[in-house]
Amino acid sequence: MNDLIMIGIDALAIAVLAFGIYFRRHRRRDLLVAFVGVNIGVLAVSLVLASATASIGVGLGLFGVLSIIRLRSTEISQREVAYYFASLAIGLVAGLGGGSLPIAIGLIALVVVAMAIVDHPRLLAGHRQQMVRLDRAFVDETDLVAHLEQLLGGTVQRATVVEIDLIDDSTLVDVRWRPAEAARLAVAA
Repeated sequence: MNDLIMIGIDALAIAVLAFGIYFRRHRRRDLLVAFVGVNIGVLAVSLVLASATASIGVGLGLFGVLSIIRLRSTEISQREVAYYFASLAIGLVAGLGGGSLPIAIGLIALVVVAMAIVDHPRLLAGHRQQMVRLDRAFVDETDLVAHLEQLLGGTVQRATVVEIDLIDDSTLVDVRWRPAEAARLAVAA
């Protein structure tokens, strides 16, 4: 009976996480399918491992290998990696349960609520991160920051040069910045 309850809770949790939070905010259908598929697959295997004599460590090791292969096969952001592992964690907790239904439900709820909060658009809304390729090779950091601030219309908090190409005259920069409006609001507060 507990298995059926956990399957229902897992289905509800992954629906909220994938459709209610992730898809509404980010609109990537391909990853939505991946999150749901991973969750259901992990749930199914976890339920089998929980009732079998096979070692749970073997199953978890298998998931680790599959996750690494999947995460390396296409480029996804760190945010999407977090959703990927949240989906995996929900499936594991629902499948293995830990022997206590209330604790398992609480842990699943914790994962979903944590993702809803930390990925909320208003949390740290004034901070941006971008990879910018400039059509000029900048070797002076002060010139680089001034150019980026003028180009982006905000305050550069950190600019890390990833690549300078003196032959093609370009610079690739990882920029952490705040839009001008967000910077003004922070000063006023």
